[in-house]
Amino acid sequence: MVAFSKIVIAGGGIIGNSVSYYLAKLNIATTVIDPIGIAPAASGKAGGFLARDWSDDSPIGPLQQRSFDLHAQQAEDLGAENIDYRRLVCMAVGCDERAAAVAKPSGKKLEGVEWADINVLGKNMMGGTDTIAQVHPKKLCERMWQYSQEKAGSKLIIGKVVEAILDGDGSIRGVKLEDGTTVECDALVIACGPWTDATKSWFPPEIGKAIPHMMGVKYHSILIQSPRVLNEAVFFSGHGDPEVYPRPDGDAYITGFPDPAVVVTESPGKEEVRPEVVSRLVDATKKVSSLLGPIPPHTEQACYLPTTNDGIPVIGEIPGVKGAFVGSGHGCWGILNGPATGEAMAELLTEGETKHVDLKLLGVDSPYRR
Repeated sequence: MVAFSKIVIAGGGIIGNSVSYYLAKLNIATTVIDPIGIAPAASGKAGGFLARDWSDDSPIGPLQQRSFDLHAQQAEDLGAENIDYRRLVCMAVGCDERAAAVAKPSGKKLEGVEWADINVLGKNMMGGTDTIAQVHPKKLCERMWQYSQEKAGSKLIIGKVVEAILDGDGSIRGVKLEDGTTVECDALVIACGPWTDATKSWFPPEIGKAIPHMMGVKYHSILIQSPRVLNEAVFFSGHGDPEVYPRPDGDAYITGFPDPAVVVTESPGKEEVRPEVVSRLVDATKKVSSLLGPIPPHTEQACYLPTTNDGIPVIGEIPGVKGAFVGSGHGCWGILNGPATGEAMAELLTEGETKHVDLKLLGVDSPYRR
């Protein structure tokens, strides 16, 4: 039985799109409201690296396992070629930062390493094709949104929510936008990523304060077109510890050098790209790969990854108001955990409880919150 009939989702990123997608599979339409559109911020600029078992001993372990499997199902449903989904391997590669010159090591040290070939000290397998995969985040969001529109008639409003309108009994009745217009709804899902902290002001103070504090960690990234398609993601130790995720279209996504967590004041889609950080990524690439190093990047970008004080995402109902929910704070695993978060939220909205993932440790009132 559908518990809510008019659902508004604030945020057009991976979480908002995943909620809309899994509701659309139940033939339930949603209204997504975003200042820019679909995947305007991190969900359009993230790497899309997926690991099934890297959080098994943490509160998000079950969510991560479920979501990894859902990504595979989405690839079947949406077409792997449409979202650049594939399985691959991941290596940890240690590099010698003390080397006086850039040089390739002996062949023995390079066994099992596909393309990282400069000053390599050693390597370690972090995961094979059974537990490692990747997807193109922006393409995934766009395909999920296309499905939501075609299957259920979901619609997108370009705008900024500034207020949650409540009934006298404290139930969600609608939202007010920055331009003064209102959108009627009986359920509101907040999926605003690192801008979630600002949503506290949408509610009376006693309700807004229940939403966990949210910050953003700024990451820069560059994309380099490789001469050939690579099949090995690499986490480096040395030269600033960059991470490289090669994509099936030949792009190599390179990131690293994160900023400290801050309350985000930059607007979605307008994050400043600092040349000095880009230069560090380019320099690190030259020091680890003779294949990628000489090639200049064709894309330079930056985005914020949402994080809570405890590092645990918040997924669930907002206490004190009927029909208000939040899903945010997934950090570097936002793309990975998007599908399971969307599925769980869809279950909460339609059945009042989750079937596949227990959200007790991830809710607003999780015992891990501090």
